[in-house]
Amino acid sequence: MKIGLFGINDGICAQPGIAARVAKAAESAGFESLWTGEHVVLPDPQAPPSPAPPQTPMADPSVWLGFLAGKTDRIGLGTGIIILPQRNPVELAKELASVDVASNGRLLFGLGAGYLEPEFRALGASFETRGARTDEFIDVIRALWTQEKPAFEGATVQFSGIDAHPRPVQRPHPPIVVGGHSTPALRRAVQRGNGWYGFFVDLERAKLHLTELATLEREEGRPAELGALERSITPLPGIGLDDASQYQALGVDRLTLIPDSRSEDHLLRWIDETAETIVRKLA
Repeated sequence: MKIGLFGINDGICAQPGIAARVAKAAESAGFESLWTGEHVVLPDPQAPPSPAPPQTPMADPSVWLGFLAGKTDRIGLGTGIIILPQRNPVELAKELASVDVASNGRLLFGLGAGYLEPEFRALGASFETRGARTDEFIDVIRALWTQEKPAFEGATVQFSGIDAHPRPVQRPHPPIVVGGHSTPALRRAVQRGNGWYGFFVDLERAKLHLTELATLEREEGRPAELGALERSITPLPGIGLDDASQYQALGVDRLTLIPDSRSEDHLLRWIDETAETIVRKLA
């Protein structure tokens, strides 16, 4: 099982020195990947379903992973997740391709449709049509990354007679990991993603989501060119080896763990302890 570390761009890890030291420590300890979160803005005052206080520092995923690409050598660099329908997909394709080039092919592109209406409103993005735009924008980015002469004709995005370089190092493109728990999100992962990502998912919910993914794949099919669907989950904080082993037994391919980040010392100690108790046991 692959073990990743979540939250490399928020809280204390939004400070570049700490993020760099944590990234290097995680790489040395054998973690497979580092993962960012994303909220461009947060509602103030905080109210459900907002996940964090509005003053929580959260650095931009592309900028932060580009920075960490230069501080590490091997560890994967994942966006967990970018809220895709809030973005310009043509511009985002260039940003992410640049991260893949800067890291020599270590990008994992995680995306989701989003759920905070105030954030969409602040960005001038339609909340109601976010699902359809997420589907379209995945296709836009894949076209820009893979087509010799990129062209696209969609409801929101249209282009031809253009090109965009550099292309990603990974071929045919960096893994596209679709996040979300709803049936449309799970269907999107099966139909358009190389992987699925569930955030804050306990074992019981994991069983339900994995069962639904298998049912969708069996009943609706999956494009052969996407390969097998990789399943990644961020569990609740504080799991041990027994819990991680149960996720593995369910068929989860990657756990992206939430660390103890009360301070840099706590976080670095957590990396060492988790490497000893989970990472090296399940690798």
